Amino acid sequence: MVKTALILLCLLSNISLNAGEQVLFYKNTEQADLKLHLLYPDDIKKSDKKAAIIFFFGGGWLSGDINHFRPQAEHFRNRGLICILAEYRVLGKHKTTPFDALSDAKSAMRYLRIHARKLHINPDKIIAAGGSAGGHLAAALAACPGFDTPGENSKISTKPAALLLYNPVLDNGPGGYGYSRVKDRYQEFSPAYNIKSGLPPTLIFLGTKDNIIPVITMEKYREKMIENNNRCDLFLYEGQDHGFFNLKNGKENPYFYDTLQKADAFLVSLGYLPPQK
Repeated sequence: MVKTALILLCLLSNISLNAGEQVLFYKNTEQADLKLHLLYPDDIKKSDKKAAIIFFFGGGWLSGDINHFRPQAEHFRNRGLICILAEYRVLGKHKTTPFDALSDAKSAMRYLRIHARKLHINPDKIIAAGGSAGGHLAAALAACPGFDTPGENSKISTKPAALLLYNPVLDNGPGGYGYSRVKDRYQEFSPAYNIKSGLPPTLIFLGTKDNIIPVITMEKYREKMIENNNRCDLFLYEGQDHGFFNLKNGKENPYFYDTLQKADAFLVSLGYLPPQK
């Protein structure tokens, strides 16, 4: 931990706002030192305190690529937000559990809030986004208490200001994705079982032919969110499967652009972005 703290201190003290992208270590674990890639707008000033989005890649808590959401992050960086690509532990690389992944996500959010001033982030305007299992992590930051790393200050909130969820895994109960790994802890681990008032405004994208997440699961989630006076916008894409929103090997994908524009409009509606010209 001392080594990690020294690395963090050195990196934070040498942030170059003109560099465009910075890599910081936010957490030391037995398996790896975990990184955040921060993408800064070109016009950022030293006095700025900007809204930010942290992105969590998909991969079923089994695998994944920190650059999964880089195309979306580049768009929002160009729109004036600070964008963060988060690394977290997964089974294939680190031999860890979904619970460890959620613990890492909470550590990442607390790290951003603790260091918000030096990172030029407004700590009250940190949006979380993610796809599939990464969407679960983003939603669980707000909905699921616990899963804190020992020694961290659990009084620092991990609740995002808003959520952008791409075919998210929200129900890990019997019949839901991940149940075989979380088992009898599914109720505390699943955002769907922890809906209450005061959750962040939420935007969800789902294909109607998703082979992992049934449409009815997402419709019930939206209904319960609204019953608890939370905003929850759900867009269903007819005939589309899991991951339909991704840019695939750089090829044109109309669903990538459509979901991107809807996410942009959602953040405009919340006041985190100005209207596009």
